[in-house]
Amino acid sequence: MGRGRIMLAALTAASLLAGPASARATERNRTLVFVTEDIPAGLNYDGPAAAIATTQTGFVNLMDPLVGYAPAGANGEGVGLLDFTRFEGRLAERWEFDPATLTWTFHLRRGVRSCAGNELTADDVVYTFARAKSVSGAAPIGWFLSAVGSIAGFTPEVLSDPAKRALGDEVRKLDEYTVAIRQSAPNRLFLPALTTFGLLIFDAKEARRHATAADPWSHDHLNNVGSAGFGPYCLERWRKGDEMVLRANPHYYGDAPAIDRVVIKRVPQSSNRFILLRMGEAQLAERLTPRELLKLRETDGVRVAGVTGNENLFVHMNHKVPPFDDVRIRRAVAAALPTDWIVRNGYFGQAEPWPGLVPASYPGYRPDLDAFRRDHDLAKRLLAEAGYPEGRGLERYAEAFRLTYIAEKEATLGPIATKLRMALRDIGLPVELDPIPSTQYGDRQLVKKDLPFALNDQEKPVVVDAGYAVQLFFASPGAGGVNNMVNYANAEVDRLWTEARNEADEAVRATKVAEIQSILTREVAWLPVVQYRTQWALAPGLEGLVWHPDNAVRFAGLRFAGAKGEGS
Repeated sequence: MGRGRIMLAALTAASLLAGPASARATERNRTLVFVTEDIPAGLNYDGPAAAIATTQTGFVNLMDPLVGYAPAGANGEGVGLLDFTRFEGRLAERWEFDPATLTWTFHLRRGVRSCAGNELTADDVVYTFARAKSVSGAAPIGWFLSAVGSIAGFTPEVLSDPAKRALGDEVRKLDEYTVAIRQSAPNRLFLPALTTFGLLIFDAKEARRHATAADPWSHDHLNNVGSAGFGPYCLERWRKGDEMVLRANPHYYGDAPAIDRVVIKRVPQSSNRFILLRMGEAQLAERLTPRELLKLRETDGVRVAGVTGNENLFVHMNHKVPPFDDVRIRRAVAAALPTDWIVRNGYFGQAEPWPGLVPASYPGYRPDLDAFRRDHDLAKRLLAEAGYPEGRGLERYAEAFRLTYIAEKEATLGPIATKLRMALRDIGLPVELDPIPSTQYGDRQLVKKDLPFALNDQEKPVVVDAGYAVQLFFASPGAGGVNNMVNYANAEVDRLWTEARNEADEAVRATKVAEIQSILTREVAWLPVVQYRTQWALAPGLEGLVWHPDNAVRFAGLRFAGAKGEGS
């Protein structure tokens, strides 16, 4: 409780909610204090922090895409849902597709201005795709999503051949407010890819203002200093590792945000986030533990809302690191997995077993109930078949058996990791725990790809399609993969996905994607554990939450019911 009071005092000061009671009430109607495990570590979606969930919250509030998904009502807990089959204009007002030339023509909204006051033009769109094709950042997210949508020229050769990194006529300016984007083949993932955080449109003038000869695409500025976009909010203050403050963009083309100011405060301990929300010093909290969420559901003055979306927990085993390069070891880990305990005691029933490798809610999902069934005797037999009876001989791989997870998630992942360690040591695996900071975890996972053994609960395919998940996580670099953190490689998977990605016949495509999932399951490409609910805790009267596949909160849609001047 003492630490909670310290954090409370710091947060209250940072929020600037001082003064007479009437002034505080007015300010609270215009200010949202959002407590989370960390704040955005960078504002460059091609940067090393791109895979960190809290970082993505920064991207989507400071920048906007060309198109977005259309709304589809709300669930019983008041969380807005999206229709993933329909699209609506964002920075693009309208668009057309010419099947003869495979060209999409986007007509931009006029009068759109960035936080820097620069008007949106076709030059900004061309800059965004030229930057993506440069693959000059630590993680080629923009290139990957362009490749996912089969934009011409965004081929795997770009990654290895600098001569292929210049943007050609595949993305070109037709006039000041019109852009043409040409595909190499028809692909149903083109528009979905444009909705994601990895193809948000840059304010080219502002980005170029911070370029240097050594860093022509301004990665350093966006990783460490500021943003350059046309989103609903502008960056007011950013103290890394502490807080980020956003102000409503006075030039925003859409409905003016009802909440003028958002204070995103880093509160690593979920118990402190729990206290701050209960005491009314924060109005929105995420990443609370399942136990805390259950308690808040029984607490007056606090609301918990959520959705079963695409969040999951899996065990990461690096296929390039012995002994995990042996499928029998990976299968042994799978057979020893204490799934029922994790559902019951790790998530307090707010999760369910996940016998597949893409989210169960996604079209094309193929579960395999038998592949991941717990069987202690089978686990021990597999170890013996691999040459390690009772685990003897595995001690030489002690470093590989350090189970890594994000230290800031200790309250949730710590007990699960401890139980998993016990279950695996019971069959003979010399597992020890290795919690590390989220920024280090993200860099090793997304950039270095050198984590041998890890517990991961932050990966989700942001395009709602089983095939996209295959390309994102399991295709080799030569087949367009980019976030293959376990270094999985299978020529048959690559071949099937290459055929499926541009397949016009939906039934044929679905068959190939299902076949891929069967291979991934058989080889334990990674080990799925559970799918859990995405949930938030909210102050009374806070409305407008919408679930997006990246699970990041869009502050522009939030409002305090009944507050004057909220625009509702």
